Amino acid sequence: MADVRVVVLTGAGISAESGVPTFRDADGLWEGHRVEDVATPEAFDRDPDTVLRFYDARRRAVASALPHAGHRALTELEAAIGDDLLVVTQNVDDLHERAGTTRLVHMHGTLTNALCTACGGVSVIVDELEGRPACPLCGARALRPDVVWFGEMPYELDRIERALVTADVFVSIGTSGSVYPAAGYVAFASALGARTVELNLVPSDAAVPFDEVRAGPASQVVPAWVSEVLTKG
Repeated sequence: MADVRVVVLTGAGISAESGVPTFRDADGLWEGHRVEDVATPEAFDRDPDTVLRFYDARRRAVASALPHAGHRALTELEAAIGDDLLVVTQNVDDLHERAGTTRLVHMHGTLTNALCTACGGVSVIVDELEGRPACPLCGARALRPDVVWFGEMPYELDRIERALVTADVFVSIGTSGSVYPAAGYVAFASALGARTVELNLVPSDAAVPFDEVRAGPASQVVPAWVSEVLTKG
């Protein structure tokens, strides 16, 4: 197919259909906890047991979820355009990987990895973090989830920006567009001439309107959009 450079941003909406709990209740609590008590560096310093127990539970919940047709469609797109695709996810689950996507940035980290606060190394989680397993890289019992907490800098922002600068198409899937810096990507891509597309259960209230909006479940609208892209190519 003709060269088309695509950046895809995914949010909680694409994972929700796989049964991944959002963890945030209507009252704003995460599994009965305030965000400030489980998703900040200060919370971890103050009460590491609660934070580690919370993320161990999240990881167990995600392990039972499965990728759906929307995840698999992005893998099909990657197979067709290769390095011309970058999937940027705000999600900390591993559903994109399990669907087969490899050109992927977890800008908010991932539940499957641990970050050592002693050596800074990142490793795959093997044992529950609440049990204080040793870091496989340095031996220190100083592991935390490799998840970007409130007040911390998202990962690989330079790589994301480079991809946006050269993108022909920017696609937002299942995200409310309320969390920055990701919420600003549609404006950035649009200003640089990219066509912008939103695939969402309900259209978001984006500050900069998308060129095209398709409403519906990600398991339906994503495969339909990918099929059109591949057919046109």
